[in-house]
Amino acid sequence: MLTLNKRTNRLETEEYHFELQDVDSPNLFRETFPYTEIPKISFNNEIAPMNPPDQIWITDTTFRDGQQAMDPFTVKQIVQLYKYLHKLGGPNGMIKQSEFFLYSEKDREAVDKCKELGYDFPQITAWIRATKSDFKLVKERGLKETGILTSCSDYHIFLKLKKTRREAMDMYLDVIKAALSQGIIPRCHFEDITRADFYGFVIPFAIELMKLSKEAGLPIKIRACDTLGFAVSYPGASLPRNINGIIYGLTHHAGVPSSCIEWHGHNDFYRALANSTNAWLYGCAGINGTLLGIGERTGNTPVEALAIEYAALRGTTNGMDLSIITEIAEYFKNELKYNIPQNQPFVGANFNMTKAGIHADGLLKEQEIYNAFDTNAILNRPPEVAITDRAGLAGIAYWYNTQLSKLKNAQEKLEKNNPSIVKIKEEIDNLYKDGRITSLSHDELLNLAKKYLPQYI
Repeated sequence: MLTLNKRTNRLETEEYHFELQDVDSPNLFRETFPYTEIPKISFNNEIAPMNPPDQIWITDTTFRDGQQAMDPFTVKQIVQLYKYLHKLGGPNGMIKQSEFFLYSEKDREAVDKCKELGYDFPQITAWIRATKSDFKLVKERGLKETGILTSCSDYHIFLKLKKTRREAMDMYLDVIKAALSQGIIPRCHFEDITRADFYGFVIPFAIELMKLSKEAGLPIKIRACDTLGFAVSYPGASLPRNINGIIYGLTHHAGVPSSCIEWHGHNDFYRALANSTNAWLYGCAGINGTLLGIGERTGNTPVEALAIEYAALRGTTNGMDLSIITEIAEYFKNELKYNIPQNQPFVGANFNMTKAGIHADGLLKEQEIYNAFDTNAILNRPPEVAITDRAGLAGIAYWYNTQLSKLKNAQEKLEKNNPSIVKIKEEIDNLYKDGRITSLSHDELLNLAKKYLPQYI
């Protein structure tokens, strides 16, 4: 049968009608996931077409998935982080939603306090189990949307739920119908989609959801969850690991609108951001992440990285305030006592810091040589130099030019051959000759300035 795809404006052949394959035993894809070996990446050389949606956005799960990996946030901390999400996302709601637990009194109080702020974005949504009794919590908070756990791999259906595929699907559909009957938009979390039988369960289930959506006149969303970070974005890679094929299949075979698809990735194999970007490029509108990438095991896709990636892909921030990223990092470090890895992009201490003298010499001449972008203007974070025995004259001069208030805005800067800089370097070199191994602190460098550069203090 030929049909005109209104999205691609092409006549396309509908070759197969996908129905649930209710198998007797689980398909665990043992050739791909042998368990006693590293998971395999296979290729079938089928190339999905790149098809980015007109609009793409970010959603947040810091207070649900993210918080599971940290000491519980206080209500005050949740409210402050929610404010940061609002500021980062900007007036156009680039961070469209944020999901919350509802099970404890503290969770519910946090939702109420965040609602009192009156923000349109991020919209507050819930997350519940696939049980009807949990809907009471959603209704009590007056929320319009909730995530529902609808695990889709045989690992979860057979081994965890102890059900058949038919039993699992019927249970999920029953709960989703209950949500629709109460006017609540269900967001179905397709847990472990990258180990699921894509054509035997995922697509048939998605088709049934789209039928229910049409009958109810309400959107049903699908969050494709790469629960163990197995997804790959290599062209021609095989399902169920190929994210390009997953998103293409949901939009093309199941007819799920791009606006109703989210990608939720984990970073177990260092692929969270790359996979999320490919989800955008292949037809997924929403990417789900957490602040600083916090989350179970290796964490989720970082929200701040998605904000930067959006600007790179679309050539605009669309109202996002990227300088808030630095404030968020400081809050995590100082208030939440979270140890941010020093080499973590955008938020780590070493992100735009150099310790090499030759790099510092480049920064002293022109920041753009060794700084990826104007981090001072965009992130409110000027490039830095760590002062050790390897910083050299250039590194020392750069440090004082950027740290001393009388030099920051001055037309005339200290050059690396300035006699005072030479004397400071000599004193620093002597420290390391005597066995020092750590970099100099801010206070130590200021004390050297008082001794050798008193006119600039």
